Amino acid sequence: MYLVHTHLELPSGEELPENIRALVRSAIVTRDRVEHVAVHPVSPSRLTLGFYLLAGVLEEAEERSVHVCRRLLRDVPQLATARLTGAGVPLMPLTFEPQAVD
Repeated sequence: MYLVHTHLELPSGEELPENIRALVRSAIVTRDRVEHVAVHPVSPSRLTLGFYLLAGVLEEAEERSVHVCRRLLRDVPQLATARLTGAGVPLMPLTFEPQAVD
């Protein structure tokens, strides 16, 4: 399973609907192979979606997240004017690397 962040932005002057979490989650379908989606409004017009995807390799997970986002932009009317500005696996801080034990 991979976590891939995708970033969406609405045009200037438009804002995300209050129920954006429910809208996104209800639009995910089984064939997306998304186990969970975290919805993070960054600002009134910017959104990060964290897709936890089942995939064999990283590249497949990133491609699938882009495909799912493009479908969301088509199928969720409230996101029709948004554009996909980026997608990728978030880098974890070094604090999560194994530490030597005395």
